[in-house]
Amino acid sequence: MGNSNNTSKRRNQLGSAIPGGVLTGLLLVVMVVLDVMLVRSALLPMKFLVPVMILLLVIVALLGVLTHRTGRTGRFAAGAVVSVLMAVIMIYAIIALNTLTNALNTITTVSTEVTHVGIYVLAEDEAETLNDLEEDTFGILSELDRTSTDGAIQQLNEDLDTEIATAEYDGLVELVDGLYDQECRAILLNDAYLDVIAEIEGYEDIDDRIREVTGLEVEEVIEETVTPEEEDEESTVTAETGNTFTLYISGIDSRNGLKAKSRSDVNILATVNMDTHQILLVSTPRDYFVPLSISNGVRDKLTHAGIYGVSVSMDTLAMLYDVDIDYYFRVSFEGFEDIVDALGGVNVYSEYTFTSSHNGHTFVEGYNYVDGEQALAFARERYAFATGDRQRGKNQMALIQAIINKAISPSILVNYSSILSAVEDNFETSLSYDLIAALVSDQLSTGADWDVITYSVDGSNGSAVPYSMSTTAYVMIPDEATVATAKELMQAVLSGEVITQP
Repeated sequence: MGNSNNTSKRRNQLGSAIPGGVLTGLLLVVMVVLDVMLVRSALLPMKFLVPVMILLLVIVALLGVLTHRTGRTGRFAAGAVVSVLMAVIMIYAIIALNTLTNALNTITTVSTEVTHVGIYVLAEDEAETLNDLEEDTFGILSELDRTSTDGAIQQLNEDLDTEIATAEYDGLVELVDGLYDQECRAILLNDAYLDVIAEIEGYEDIDDRIREVTGLEVEEVIEETVTPEEEDEESTVTAETGNTFTLYISGIDSRNGLKAKSRSDVNILATVNMDTHQILLVSTPRDYFVPLSISNGVRDKLTHAGIYGVSVSMDTLAMLYDVDIDYYFRVSFEGFEDIVDALGGVNVYSEYTFTSSHNGHTFVEGYNYVDGEQALAFARERYAFATGDRQRGKNQMALIQAIINKAISPSILVNYSSILSAVEDNFETSLSYDLIAALVSDQLSTGADWDVITYSVDGSNGSAVPYSMSTTAYVMIPDEATVATAKELMQAVLSGEVITQP
């Protein structure tokens, strides 16, 4: 009789222990998944990662003891509630970490960019579809941007199952005049050139006089070009420490999205030293008159380099400053606005009190707390300043500095979801996931404040015929002394010197 009671008691204890065992098992599985994701993400420094993993293990073990029912119903109930809560917290952490790593992988795996080549006719032309034009002559540029043009022609021949007739023109003005004079019924043109044409006297109304029948997307792999100068000699600026790199920051206002080739209105080089925690921002005016990496020494406005791809902009600046540019970071103006809003606004310093011609926002001398729309107005304004584009470049760097200050503050954790959404949709970079993870891990480990130094190269007003245009236009002739100073500052940061604001 006694043996029967003992057997029954053991069975009851075993049965009552099953729920606790199931809860503990589930917690262990969730904990292991979270630990594996933390290790693979490489975002958490080791001095935090190991204690976090130990703490999770201790908590799961304690909850296992609490939920191991031994006749104490109240203790089991409390343990079960805490176990469920802990599981929810860890699952939420897994989801958040997965969202973060996916977003970083999305923005760091961009390897192509697109040229939107439009088929344009006169505004009053009756053509509605590509088939309406198949027997007509298409005007094309004879030399400029032939990669995009030839890619579009190939697509057209395949779509129409024929070989289209083309007429070549030496420059943009000649091409547009050929359409205006009806020498050809349609023209094939990289749409990034439309803004260039609109800058030419007498062609400001280009958008009203022509219309796009259809567009073709020519996709190309982003590759670093190598100039003859770089083949013959090494760059004079080199990284003497392991934790340094130079990043090209490009701001575009594209008609066809972030991946489309477009003029770059923001051209800033960020030289970063992770050991000294210094960032040097060097702004180059959009109208700087420099040889492009593809123009065989012929000078052009720096902004036009973006028409031929981000790699041409990078290589052109590399030639100007004799520096290796390791990565690029490209953002659209719309995306820029979204990012600032996702951060909850930023505190930017203005050197002047002024009212922007963009939406009429007024900024005071000193610090201004701005939302996305106000930040964009601040960054784009140039007409309110006697120095025009020079001051705009300084304001853009001030805004980048404000964004950096906000991005390294703990307050961004509250808005991480909206920040990731804004980042994922509105900018792209060639920075590797590993480097971004290293930067995040280093910041979490040190909690260091970053010292941001800014410098703008200068120049004199002039007029010339740029490589991408066939008529005289305003350009900024580089002041070589300021370019030399920029080179020296870059060298100093890369070599580990701690510099002060010029």
